Amino acid sequence: MRKCVASIFDYSAVMMRPWADAGYECYCVDIQHPPGETVDGNIIKVGADVFSLNWPWEEFEFVSFFPPCTDVAVSGARWMKDKGLGALIDALRLFQVSVEMAEEAGCPYMIENPVNTVSTYWREPDFKFNPNDYGDPYTKETWLWTGGGFVMPPAIKPGDLFDAPTWVEPTDGSKMHLVPPGPDQKNIRSETPAGFAKAVFEANAPCMTGKISA
Repeated sequence: MRKCVASIFDYSAVMMRPWADAGYECYCVDIQHPPGETVDGNIIKVGADVFSLNWPWEEFEFVSFFPPCTDVAVSGARWMKDKGLGALIDALRLFQVSVEMAEEAGCPYMIENPVNTVSTYWREPDFKFNPNDYGDPYTKETWLWTGGGFVMPPAIKPGDLFDAPTWVEPTDGSKMHLVPPGPDQKNIRSETPAGFAKAVFEANAPCMTGKISA
C-alpha cells in the first residue's frame, strides 16, 4: 500500500523526517528547492511554485502547510503600511491556496503560522503552542488551522501524570528573535521544531494510531 504525505512551503523538511523514518513517501514543496525533484531517501524535495501543483491529493494521508508569514505576522505589523496592499494580498492568497489544497486532500492537515492577522481576515486558529511544549527549549507562539481529523498532540506539562513529559523549560527564551540578519534568517526562524514534528507524527500517522492495518 502506497503511503504518501506532503509538506508545502517546506524548505527544511523537518516536518517530514519522522514520516520518512517510518517508511512514508514524503514530498516537501518549496520554491527554494532546485527545480524538479531531488530525492533524499524517502524525502522528495520538489522545487516548484504551489500554483503549478496538480497532484492527486486523494492519495495523501497527511499534509502540512507553512505559507510565508512575513507580510501577515503581527511581529512585523509596524512595517505593514510600507509594504502596501499587494504584499498582504499575495500572502493571503498563499494561505488561501493552502486551505483549498488541504480540503481537497480530505486527510488530516495542519496550516501553520506564527501569531498573525489571518484570524482577523478569516477565523481564529484551532490550536496554539510553543516549541517548549514538545521538548525544544525555546518559545515561539505558533498557530494552527487544522481539519480532516487532525489530532493535536497533547502538550504534557510539569505536574501531569505521565511517565515521559514533553514540556521543557524554555531556557533559550525567544531565540528566534535573536537570529542575526542574513540570507538564511527567514529559513532559520521558520524551521519547524523537531519535537513538535515528532509529536504530530505520533498523533496522526495511521501506522501509529491504528487507522490502517498492517
